[in-house]
Amino acid sequence: MTRFLSPEQIAEFETTGVLVVDDVLPRPVLEAVKAEYSGLLDTMYARWHAEGRVPDGAGLDFFEKLLAGYKAGCEWFQPMDISLPGSEIAPDTPFHFGPAVFDMLTCRRLLDLVEDLIGPEITSNPIQHVRLKPPSRTLRQTETTAHIMATDWHQDRAVAHAEGDATRMITVWLAISDATVENGCLQVIPGKPRMYPHCPKRQTSIADGCIDESLARPLPVKAGGAVIFHPLTPHASLDNVSDAFRWSFDIRYNVTGQPTGRAHFPDFVARSRARPDTELRDWEAWRDMWLAARAHLSGQPHIPIHRWTGDSPACA
Repeated sequence: MTRFLSPEQIAEFETTGVLVVDDVLPRPVLEAVKAEYSGLLDTMYARWHAEGRVPDGAGLDFFEKLLAGYKAGCEWFQPMDISLPGSEIAPDTPFHFGPAVFDMLTCRRLLDLVEDLIGPEITSNPIQHVRLKPPSRTLRQTETTAHIMATDWHQDRAVAHAEGDATRMITVWLAISDATVENGCLQVIPGKPRMYPHCPKRQTSIADGCIDESLARPLPVKAGGAVIFHPLTPHASLDNVSDAFRWSFDIRYNVTGQPTGRAHFPDFVARSRARPDTELRDWEAWRDMWLAARAHLSGQPHIPIHRWTGDSPACA
């Protein structure tokens, strides 16, 4: 079978726990995602305008509308996210599940890459988010939404439930716009160390004193490219000190049949060489799984998505 990654790239990932790969998403997939989100925002913006919250959007591009909405206090992150939130879930909690995003998650080139690293039985893990990161100078001083701010140092294995600790999994961070040092690209500390204790700070973050941040390595990547990392690789993002948004998705894949680390959210088989009939190919079925999860979880006691509490000795 032809590999997407070279033996040298696979060896680099196995050694360092991180890999930057260019040209993962074909341009039609990338453009379809942008168009889908543009349509979603146009609908939201028209409603905000009708409510008198934002100016007329004529002549404003996608990012100008996002910023106008943000300045007006309009909520756009959760309605655009591809997950239910980690906070309380209501029967009408918004999210976005559309055909272009589904095609991105199941893109052949992307799954070829994933197969090179975890094998041919691939589940789309439900820990997944869109990240539309405004310039840091525009953020409110009271802002707490982790997915639009600089991300604190953490490990992906640590921000899931312990049942997924032995799962073979990778994170794929997809650049929809160019990610640069200036606009807040990812930074990592290469390697696959033990799991560090985490503490609830602004986000769930590695406890103070556990890592040497001087070893951090920034990872710029062009639109359509990806940063792949092991679930134990410490990573964070830089501040967006540019004048433009940075747009990415972070998604995960795991070996089918192993725990996802977030069992109350739905997963699906993205590829199976052994049983291709089990692959999900219908985006509406994917959306309906999340609708069913929302309906169920909104009537249940809240399930925290992280395992860490502030009374840990490491957080003192």
